[in-house]
Amino acid sequence: MSNAESSPIPTTMRQRVIDYITQLQDGIINALEDASIPPCQFKRDTWSRPQGGGGISCTYASSGDDATYEKAGVNISMIHGTLPPAAIKQMSSEHSSLDANTMTALPFFAGGISLIVHPRNPNAPSVHANYRYFEVMDSTEKDAKVVGWWFGGITDLSPSYLFEEDGKEFHGTLKAVCDAYGTALYPKFKQSCDDHFFIPHRKEYRGIGGIRFDDLNDEMNAILGSVDGEARLRTADDIFAFVRALGDAFPSSYMGILNRRKIMPSDERMRRWQLLRRGRYVEFNLVCERGIKFGLAAPGVNAENVLMGMPEMARWEYMSDMFEESDSAEGKMMEVLKSPKSWV
Repeated sequence: MSNAESSPIPTTMRQRVIDYITQLQDGIINALEDASIPPCQFKRDTWSRPQGGGGISCTYASSGDDATYEKAGVNISMIHGTLPPAAIKQMSSEHSSLDANTMTALPFFAGGISLIVHPRNPNAPSVHANYRYFEVMDSTEKDAKVVGWWFGGITDLSPSYLFEEDGKEFHGTLKAVCDAYGTALYPKFKQSCDDHFFIPHRKEYRGIGGIRFDDLNDEMNAILGSVDGEARLRTADDIFAFVRALGDAFPSSYMGILNRRKIMPSDERMRRWQLLRRGRYVEFNLVCERGIKFGLAAPGVNAENVLMGMPEMARWEYMSDMFEESDSAEGKMMEVLKSPKSWV
């Protein structure tokens, strides 16, 4: 019997997403463990949600100065339940296929993968990514039909010290993936990512960005705006292929950068600056990040998973003097964090 005969292709998008994120999680964990000096092993935790579904959390943390990762995690979730009419009405503003006037709760499924890497070496940037799928069904019956679906995703790089080649490599990889599915995608998704990671009370950005998209399906998309009429992917199969291409590109977008920077020399001043930047990371996550607020408010939530992206250590200084020298390495980093640049 051939492999094709023994492993039939899943017929539903739900199952295809579950199979993919499970495989992707294993692949990314293997890549991160292989790159660790000294060797490390991620802890795996399988969890369930009383309201339906569950997930697998894979995390690692170390307080050792010689560790590659101070904290890292790759989590997947596959949850299901019912949406009350009020939630469906709110979603219908972005998805015309949903009936805003429904008086009936509808079943939903949400599946996704989230990852965060906070390296120990101040020269090595933090990286974050999240790719997800959401669908709403018209009933709980076996022959229920999908009445609303969409994909979302985001990935960004947050360095403490600026290496131009790292920014070009990260953004260049993302642009190459986007361009294969439509040249209008990368510019719009990059701008969306820059806008998303702005910290208003600091008037600076969390890092050097990446790409961000949401509510991507066969309908008009708010992020694409005026260019949505141009040729771009619209079917569920094509958009899923795009999301898979982005997920598969994680090693080529980040692991080379990590391997170059994890062995570079650093000192206490650099560590101090890294922890100050990690403080900004915390501020964004707790004050600005809507996804964290939404996640913590969700029924049956596991707060540990929602807060996985928080760094292991961070620092705050009152009126820190590390920003003042414009010709210093820290000052050059701040120039980019104050005014995002075009990398490719």
